[in-house]
Amino acid sequence: MCGILGVVAKGPVNQLLYDGMQVLQHRGQDAAGICTAEGNTFHMHKNMGLVRDVFRTRDMRNLTGNMGIAHVRYPTAGCASSSAEAQPFYVNSPFGIVLAHNGNLTNTEQLQQDLFRQDLRHVNTGSDSEVLLNVLAHELQENVTNSRLDEAAVFAAVAGVHRRCRGAYAVVAMIAGYGLLAFRDPHGIRPLVVGRCDTPNGSEYLVASESVALDTLGFERVRDVAPGEAVFIDMEGKLSSRQCAANPSLNPCIFEYVYLARPDSVIDGVSVYETRLHMGEFLADKVKRLLPDEKIDVVIPIPDTSRPSALQLANKLGVPYREGFIKNRYIGRTFIMPGQALRKKSVRQKLNAIGIEFKGKTVLLVDDSIVRGTTSREIVQMARDSGAKKVIFASAAPPVRYPNVYGIDMPTRAELLATGRSDEEIAKEIGADAVVYQDLGALKEAVKMGNGGIQSFDCSCFDGIYITGDVTAEYLAQIENARSCGTKRGGESQQLDLNLTAGRDANG
Repeated sequence: MCGILGVVAKGPVNQLLYDGMQVLQHRGQDAAGICTAEGNTFHMHKNMGLVRDVFRTRDMRNLTGNMGIAHVRYPTAGCASSSAEAQPFYVNSPFGIVLAHNGNLTNTEQLQQDLFRQDLRHVNTGSDSEVLLNVLAHELQENVTNSRLDEAAVFAAVAGVHRRCRGAYAVVAMIAGYGLLAFRDPHGIRPLVVGRCDTPNGSEYLVASESVALDTLGFERVRDVAPGEAVFIDMEGKLSSRQCAANPSLNPCIFEYVYLARPDSVIDGVSVYETRLHMGEFLADKVKRLLPDEKIDVVIPIPDTSRPSALQLANKLGVPYREGFIKNRYIGRTFIMPGQALRKKSVRQKLNAIGIEFKGKTVLLVDDSIVRGTTSREIVQMARDSGAKKVIFASAAPPVRYPNVYGIDMPTRAELLATGRSDEEIAKEIGADAVVYQDLGALKEAVKMGNGGIQSFDCSCFDGIYITGDVTAEYLAQIENARSCGTKRGGESQQLDLNLTAGRDANG
């Protein structure tokens, strides 16, 4: 999971891109990069770290031009990252092209071989984003006529990318002297939205991972990029689009609504905030059904993502809602921090309990999801240390039992708490008196309430069904092997941390 931005404006875009990256910082805290275009010249700066640490005034002054793209990268788990793999990536043939990517390709190894043996192109890092860039560059070269690029050639090149690449990818790219290109994989797994700002000098366009970037930068949300669609905005600000995939279908990653996206974003026409409210309502029904005789004194969220769900759950149960944990906002997300010891230490630094809300009470704690269980175990213990009589732990998401291969750095199945355990065993593992999980059907319904046109989702971390249909046990074993040997793979997701046993693929 990463955050991407692309903008074509009537004035300098460096500040727009910087501000947009700040808004999307939650999507990646490992590295940040900006590339702007001034005529045929690219200006790029990227490095490891948060946006505020990577860019200084002198860096921003050098990022001149009215067109640009930006990227924030999701940190890896367990392995060191490299500034060489910070994005955007650049190639100079057949045109100057820079690209930033959110997602993960599942056929990277085959593409690397094809690029080297057939396309005669060199890939310098282990990033699938660089592979994707070179595939795009080759397809542009194959479709250009008389050394001149036109819209038809650009869209034909994206069609070629769709034919060759598998997995999840939302992409922004710049072609020197021509314009900004954005496209989304044929399954529409990772989000991408287009916004417009009308100025006295003409229309400006912004493409971003989440609509919140449009809101804060003063752009009006136009629409989401459709699965398989490509959007091209030329240097003058003219926008054109075309469907470039043979059989596109919308299957958004459902974990975006659970955890990844900001609540003030709208993804594929669905409000993330409203979805989380609906998740709380469905979870309340599940609590009533499983614990009909339990007298719950208070509902307390685990800040911040679970707040809307916990609030709606409390309302439906008729139980007081209270803030029981105070969050230190200067500590990064524990879910994406490498190493169990570091993660355990971080929980105590990140959250502190308000004892009066726990003492002598039966407490229902609500979190967005339970992944490894490390954070949950620490939080339950904090509640008990604060005097809670009983601790019930509710997850607004279903049990996470399978690895994700589409750009989210999920742990191995051996590390996933829910794998091979019943709810009672999970409760015992985290020290709770009971655990209540959301049903997957209810989670899907919560999202569909915002957009009934969405018929299918990528729910692979919950059900083990990989929507692209090409994820096999052998593929997962290969990635697990590569990780154990200390090698690096992948762009945004980098170390996928997958297990040796695959879930079912899309073909059953």
